[in-house]
Amino acid sequence: MTLEHIIELEKIAVYQNETLILANVSLTISKGEFHYLIGKTGSGKSSLLKTIYAELPVRSGSAMVAGFDLRKLRRKEVPFLRRKLGIVFQDFQLLMDRSVNENLFFVMRSTGWKDKREMQKRLLEVLAKVNLGNKGAKMPHQLSGGEQQRIAIARALVNDPEVILADEPTGNLDPESSEGIISLLMDISKTGRAVVMATHNYTFFDKYPALTLLCENGRVIHH
Repeated sequence: MTLEHIIELEKIAVYQNETLILANVSLTISKGEFHYLIGKTGSGKSSLLKTIYAELPVRSGSAMVAGFDLRKLRRKEVPFLRRKLGIVFQDFQLLMDRSVNENLFFVMRSTGWKDKREMQKRLLEVLAKVNLGNKGAKMPHQLSGGEQQRIAIARALVNDPEVILADEPTGNLDPESSEGIISLLMDISKTGRAVVMATHNYTFFDKYPALTLLCENGRVIHH
């Protein structure tokens, strides 16, 4: 694995329980690259992302992600891998009973941050990156869907990850908010992070062209 390749999968199989979802998957993703991951519902997009963030095991082939060998990864090492990954879901997965700031502090505390001053500084940095620097005191329900997804992206950036994995991040958003999220993720990739975005929404591909991976018939095809 070269230093530039942040994800390197070679001839892996992706299983959900005992069901083979994708076979013979080989791909490399480098720092600063943006990839769309496309395909019909049930074609294996989410399963591939789950394999990359070690929710599903790698049983064959070789898989290196952010310097971790997924074939040899022990359960207790998974949190260390995930600190190098930022994961964004379709349904935001914010804690609705606490403010935006407390959502971000919760992630920091659970990933080992201790210094209050450092935490506050990082909080302001990530909120500024997603253009929501003035929303920290708000509760999630006081924000629009697009703003909630921006907070989810801020949360994913907290630990300065090398990779952002976004699973249908615009799935619950209107077109204008969706475009804002894609533009933001594109900007994040330009800071040297790899971004993989699973999506059904092809309407922005002309305006935001990028490398494309297609899940189809149990395979991953490079477009």
